Amino acid sequence: VQLQASGGGLVQAGGSLRLSCAASGRTFGMGWFRQAPGKEREIVAVISRAGGSTYYLDLVKGRFTISRDNAENTVYLQMNSLKPEDTAVYYCAATGGSVFTTRISEYKNWGQGTEVTVSS
Repeated sequence: VQLQASGGGLVQAGGSLRLSCAASGRTFGMGWFRQAPGKEREIVAVISRAGGSTYYLDLVKGRFTISRDNAENTVYLQMNSLKPEDTAVYYCAATGGSVFTTRISEYKNWGQGTEVTVSS
């Protein structure tokens, strides 16, 4: 599975961005992760294969929404009310077969990352 993430950029605090991740090949559970400079990669949101189950990092609940379009084999991350602390490189990833998991080790396929910078 190959993943191509896009949609990052520079935005002012309070603004919005929509990240997209186009996948080639069959996918199961998918998720968005982020890594800020000097910090470990963390889970942001994950979604089950059918889209019926989701999980969010507490820090983004109510502001971010993960969704997927299986017909287009694409997963999205709508980010609203962005804060400077959301600044990071955002990665999309797909599991190796798990339909829904929050364990980063289960995500075997990773996109190249898209940079999000939120200015104050």
